[in-house]
Amino acid sequence: MIQPDPMLLASLQKQLAQMPLSVDDAKAAKLVALVQFIHKWNKAYNLTSVRDPNEMLVKHILDSIVVAPYLLKKRYIDVGTGPGLPGLPLAIMLPDTEFVLLDSLGKRIRFIKQACHELGIENVEAVQARVEDYQGQAPFDGVLSRAFASLKDMLHWCQHLVDSEGAFLALKGQFPAEELDHIGGDFRCESVTPLEVPGLQAERHLVTLYKN
Repeated sequence: MIQPDPMLLASLQKQLAQMPLSVDDAKAAKLVALVQFIHKWNKAYNLTSVRDPNEMLVKHILDSIVVAPYLLKKRYIDVGTGPGLPGLPLAIMLPDTEFVLLDSLGKRIRFIKQACHELGIENVEAVQARVEDYQGQAPFDGVLSRAFASLKDMLHWCQHLVDSEGAFLALKGQFPAEELDHIGGDFRCESVTPLEVPGLQAERHLVTLYKN
């Protein structure tokens, strides 16, 4: 595995101390190694507009793992995952949970597969497909989306991925009042949970929805 940068690791551990998460040394090392891997590939693949590894710690790692306490079931799909966010950090945090990471761009899926190989992440399946074309083998426990689409579009494109028990989990910035007004009568909003991300000067909310 990539050797984690000691300064990045110290920075991450300092920030983790401000969060209600239990992260052992092995997971922290993998999260830092993931940042270094994104940074390395970003130069050729342009995976993210964030260039500074310290900024990636906050905007990519902490901003992803903050939802880990809300993933209580066993099988999730991260739609429009981009370079594996939030799916890869969450897979590191929750090694007993299965994740399908879905994106339509081949370069992103190649990166995710290589990251899993390099970092020894065994609970991820990376799939290149458009979400509306993808058919999972069984309904997922939840659909994750981060910067993917409006709530209305997410529910429309992803409704075939869960049954009535499955949750739609959307990571949003500000409280999405207007988006919630347009979700339609086939779905209901269960909760909108404010999230605290150390070092991030912006609001974050987790919106949880279900089929009616």
